[in-house]
Amino acid sequence: MKRIVTFCEDLDVILGGGISRKEVTEVGGVPGIGKTQLGIQLAINVQIPVEFGGLGGKAIYIDTEGSFMVERVCQIAEACIEKLKDIPCSSERKVEECRTKLKVDDFLSNIFYFRACNYTEQIAVINSMDKFIEEHDKVKIIIVDSVTFHFRQDFEDLALRTRLLGGMAQKLMRLAEKYDTAVRAGPMLVQIVYFYTGMVITGLLI
Repeated sequence: MKRIVTFCEDLDVILGGGISRKEVTEVGGVPGIGKTQLGIQLAINVQIPVEFGGLGGKAIYIDTEGSFMVERVCQIAEACIEKLKDIPCSSERKVEECRTKLKVDDFLSNIFYFRACNYTEQIAVINSMDKFIEEHDKVKIIIVDSVTFHFRQDFEDLALRTRLLGGMAQKLMRLAEKYDTAVRAGPMLVQIVYFYTGMVITGLLI
């Protein structure tokens, strides 16, 4: 089964070829370690055409921190296009056609961006994903950057915080499972990646 490559050779080796589909993948680390960079890279790489061994999909990016930068996305898209020039194409007849069609604007248009400015907006966006995915074909990855940001500050009710985070984690897992099942009936498979900063919630690292 195809995975979503990161273009970091060592990381792809550790992950068995890239980010696995049909699962919720957690990425953690201190601020500035590159979690957002990885999220943007995955939003680009999921769009690699099938002819180049990719998924030819689209991405949903849920930004809770306001760290998503269009300029950086363009830079990563341009680097991806250059990288694909060195990757063998499964159909030599289509290789030039594919390469000439790869445009930065197309990569941008295939990323559905949601900005969640507080935890209620974040929950509402995640709860709306079922309908959105059903209305937009070829969505292959959902990225939440980051899932805990709005819960790390000014949240005095720890019990409520635990319930809300646990509920979101369950919702994300159900989304992955639901649309993994749907792929057997149509071209829809969702991989979910979310980021955390080391907060332990009822034994689950989120």
